[in-house]
Amino acid sequence: MTTAADRTAIAPVLDGPRGLPLLGSLPEFARDPLAFLSRLASYPADQVRWRLGPTPVVFLNNPEMIHEVLAGREFTFRKPDLGYAFRHLLGDGFITSRGPEWRRKRGMVQPAVRPRQVRAYAEIMSAAAQELTARWAPGRRVDVTAEMLALSQRITVRTIFGTDSGVREEVIADSMLIAQHQIGVEFRGLGPMMPDWMRTPGRRRLKRAVDVLDTEVRRLVTLRRESPTERDDLLTRLLAARDAAGAHLTDKEIRDECVTMYVGAHETTGTALAWVWYLLSRHPRVRERLTDELRRVLNGRVPGYEDYARLPYCEQIVKEALRMRPPVWMIYALADEGATLAGRPLRKGTQVWMSPWATHFDPRWFGNPQEFSPERWARDASSAGTVTESAWFPFGGGTRVCIGVRFAMVASVLVLATIAQRFHLEVEPGEFAPKIGLTLQPEGTMHASLHPVTTD
Repeated sequence: MTTAADRTAIAPVLDGPRGLPLLGSLPEFARDPLAFLSRLASYPADQVRWRLGPTPVVFLNNPEMIHEVLAGREFTFRKPDLGYAFRHLLGDGFITSRGPEWRRKRGMVQPAVRPRQVRAYAEIMSAAAQELTARWAPGRRVDVTAEMLALSQRITVRTIFGTDSGVREEVIADSMLIAQHQIGVEFRGLGPMMPDWMRTPGRRRLKRAVDVLDTEVRRLVTLRRESPTERDDLLTRLLAARDAAGAHLTDKEIRDECVTMYVGAHETTGTALAWVWYLLSRHPRVRERLTDELRRVLNGRVPGYEDYARLPYCEQIVKEALRMRPPVWMIYALADEGATLAGRPLRKGTQVWMSPWATHFDPRWFGNPQEFSPERWARDASSAGTVTESAWFPFGGGTRVCIGVRFAMVASVLVLATIAQRFHLEVEPGEFAPKIGLTLQPEGTMHASLHPVTTD
């Protein structure tokens, strides 16, 4: 860990890569974003300045400054425009809103993901995982990433739209897959710099997918309004929500919030679970300790919401996987008038980049960062050193922290506990590098063979 003396040797601000005229470091970033971020993180500075095309960017390399920006995004920092694809899919949901409109929408959506409501979703989470293991057979070979994304998709759709609402899960999944892929494609290339009126083949595919998605959500909203059956899903809560003035969300707002919640929960949770199985397969000691905890606490029964607090090692595994392979690998903010960093003024319009990927592997904040060590998250953390506050931020932080943190953690732990009681997933030999897209997914197809867990 870094001492006070060490910090004095670190420059507060340094100029990073010079880049090319007009393009800046865009080509280098587009070729290999993670390598570029690691290069920035290697600078001995709290802030590294560079250019993304004509836009000035500051990369933050200090958890305290990261926390300062995340906590101040409602006042002197804001979300930058992430491009046509992202905006076209999410619309005007609470993630893309700001100011009074953001506070209004967040206040109407947040009750649907508070702990009491997540408790009601826990049965759906465990049941979906049970359905998956019921289809699996010992010795079978599965595509881990595809299976976890499909499982997460089922959980997300059922918690948003209900289990008996006539939802066509495949229609939503197919449309979302196309849209999310196009977001990743645009972000890595010149998409953020292209005007909205420019229609590339990818943007045309995106528009068709979003049109299908909009039609399906409108159909479900109509069915729900006409149904006399009481339900306890997110859509029902959005339809009933009122703001301080007593107004309901419009149909367009409901659509935007449903899609926003889907994007925030589906791919991030599914991707995180894929990395969990990969890391467990590579670390038999951790897997054995997990098996011991599951036998001791559950003894073969299906986990429920109360078991989340009874499975601390399960939670530590998930947190460590989120440290080493954070699905959300980059967070951005845009400096407004009057923005400062560590007391220094920041020019309006400057982009501020914060990377969980880079910070989570910085040895100043995490001892032995390349080591998969769930024990570092134990309360005493004596075996792995103390985790620096604010250095772990896979869900963001501050006022804009992901409102689905509880949902994601409970879902991941309950799914892990349900599946790991029945199967060990033995991922095939070889390294699976992280691949940049909307989330940080494994490169290539991650196959695993299924081995039944013995009851001895």
